[in-house]
Amino acid sequence: MSDQLHAVPDNASHAAPGSAPDATGAAADPAPYDALLLLSFGGPEGPDDVVPFLRNVTRGRGIPEARLKEVGQHYFLFDGISPINEQNRRLLDALRKDFAEHGLESLPVYWGNRNWAPYLTDALREITRDGHRRIAVLATSAYASYSGCRQYRENLAESIALLRAEGLRPPRVDKLRHYFNHPGFVEPMVEGVLKSLAELPEEVRAGAHLAFTTHSVPTAAADTSGPVDVHGEGGAYVAQHLDVAALIAAEVQRATGVADRPWELVYQSRSGAPHTPWLEPDICDHLEALHGAGAPAVVMVPIGFVSDHMEVLYDLDTEATGKAAELGLPVARSATVGADPQFAAAVRDLVLERAARERGRTVSPCALGKLGPSHDLCPVGCCPARAPKPAAAGADSPFEEESA
Repeated sequence: MSDQLHAVPDNASHAAPGSAPDATGAAADPAPYDALLLLSFGGPEGPDDVVPFLRNVTRGRGIPEARLKEVGQHYFLFDGISPINEQNRRLLDALRKDFAEHGLESLPVYWGNRNWAPYLTDALREITRDGHRRIAVLATSAYASYSGCRQYRENLAESIALLRAEGLRPPRVDKLRHYFNHPGFVEPMVEGVLKSLAELPEEVRAGAHLAFTTHSVPTAAADTSGPVDVHGEGGAYVAQHLDVAALIAAEVQRATGVADRPWELVYQSRSGAPHTPWLEPDICDHLEALHGAGAPAVVMVPIGFVSDHMEVLYDLDTEATGKAAELGLPVARSATVGADPQFAAAVRDLVLERAARERGRTVSPCALGKLGPSHDLCPVGCCPARAPKPAAAGADSPFEEESA
């Protein structure tokens, strides 16, 4: 960890990203893993892709074609191209560069998406045919929730079943732990907030509020996020976001010398039925409330997102920024971690940390804040679905006993 984050609780782990040494000091040993899979959401890369992509995302929900075309207008504003795939390519490059520079040249990095090419099943087929037998999986979602964790595990299970039906023997998959409070995830966001504050007019800078944003989810899904022992109002999903927001706010206070800068966790990108309760307040409603209360400026901090994909590009940079302009409220939007070298180093750290533990070594996981490092193996009852499905890489996985 760099020495940037000073305002951390006493129980924070201070191990350096990428260290994760085992008892023998073999800091760059990824065994038993012989590959890393970057697992992401996917997005369209042209106008003709938009509606088919949305069909994939909403499959089984019975959403009419007309509604898909309406939702697709967000993408058509950007020539039908979501930035997420290009950002994943940049992250792949950053990971491969970091691995090569730190003795992990032998650990190849693959990429598969849930909803668009390159598809997860195709990536796992390639990994299998390349002879890999145990892989670590990095999901581009940092927090506990059904859509951010278990659904990815369900997708892995589905793909494994499909490959078995083809007569292949897929590798064992281990999903890396949630990294919301890893310093390599937090520090780039702190830097982004400080840069955004500097971009605001000087006369409003000191009084600017921080609006930490993340994807809204149904309150029922939030309440059951994380392990069973943390189920309750907001569950792990809200608790983890609040912990990260408090870390960033404290460091911004230290770096700027502005005490008691107001901040709040707010939500965006709601997509559910109006009668279903979702997490609130919405970012646009929050901007209206801040303007009414006399806030001089706001920095929107998208802590819930790994990269500047469509829900950042449209919901924040277009919709929320447009609302602020209507109100005459100065706003800035800070950057996500994207392919930041610090995040690439954090991924390396997560791989080596998990590998060392799988070999029976003792490690000190990197984690800031009050919550500490997340679990390696999702326990039974963690982030349940309304309709139970098989899920890989968890305590309830039907595949774990078949390790390589």
